[in-house]
Amino acid sequence: MLSSANLPDLDRRLCVAPMMDRTDRHDRFFLRRLTRRALLYTEMIPTGALLHGDSARHLRFDPSEHPVAIQLGGGDPGELARAAALAAEWGYDEANLNAGCPSARVRDRRIGACLMAEPELVAACVRAMAGASGLPVTVKTRIGVDDRDDYGFLLRFVDAAAAAGCRTFIVHARKAILSGLTPKQNREVPPLDHARVHRLKRDRPELEVVINGGVATLEEARAHLRHVDGVMIGRAAYENPYMLAAADREIFGDAAARPPRRREAAEAMIPYAAREAARGVPLNSVARHMLGLFRGRRGARAWRRRLSQGAPRPGADAGVLRAALALVEDEAAASRPRGCGAAPGGVELEVGEAPIIVGPGKSEA
Repeated sequence: MLSSANLPDLDRRLCVAPMMDRTDRHDRFFLRRLTRRALLYTEMIPTGALLHGDSARHLRFDPSEHPVAIQLGGGDPGELARAAALAAEWGYDEANLNAGCPSARVRDRRIGACLMAEPELVAACVRAMAGASGLPVTVKTRIGVDDRDDYGFLLRFVDAAAAAGCRTFIVHARKAILSGLTPKQNREVPPLDHARVHRLKRDRPELEVVINGGVATLEEARAHLRHVDGVMIGRAAYENPYMLAAADREIFGDAAARPPRRREAAEAMIPYAAREAARGVPLNSVARHMLGLFRGRRGARAWRRRLSQGAPRPGADAGVLRAALALVEDEAAASRPRGCGAAPGGVELEVGEAPIIVGPGKSEA
């Protein structure tokens, strides 16, 4: 097992957030067809699922997903240590502790945002995870919880985990309200306070601070990178995954990176879907993550309809992807602007979709 001193530094300038029922291994494989550099995260995996369930189902991933981090949900240092050790054995690049999920289901199990009220317990969890795994251990949290939402509270929480060895904090710039709001409302109702996360980086420059919450475009991500070390994007990247195609160039500065065409990404998923089908994985487990790929293109609605209707059918195979792909326009053939506008080269955009200039040329997890 590698020690943390021997692990390569992860570049967290752009991360795709852990999202329940979304960022499973099929979604991550798909996103890796769009960006080589963004750090990808698993869904939150409760320690009990790894220690008392089918651990392989939750832990396996394709090597091409690297760099990939696992997010663990738990509040028992011993269980988190064992789970982090499993993650290291399976080859994950980072172990992240969830201290920000506001779901009542996880709160009742002492998981998620309720941990913010117990900074010393979080510190013990960080020590145990790092000691057992040798992985970089990071913490994803909120700026506060319920009525504990002053800046001093956040600073004390961060300092306790930092004293235990955590050097990276992913901070959702909203507080969590544990009573009266659903998880969806907790992503929308508490006001965003990006300035508080920026302040945390100024006050703790020795720590790596990644901002999360309300970031919808790469342009917004670049603006935040003037104040923090990294940006984590969640549902915007799931609903419009092609926004990530320009990330290697625009965020990571890889001038030689050519954004893959949507069609190239879709075609790369056909042999993957066939391989997974041979293992008994339903096509919909793969295809459901691809619905937003052609957002803003001619034929996008037909693409979504074909996948939504065809992929869930018993026995559906990769031929459904091929048939759906035949319904959308190839970027190279696009020539006429339509609807809400077009980027150079005729790449049409929906309202809210970042302009990307294309160069030449329930799930099983």
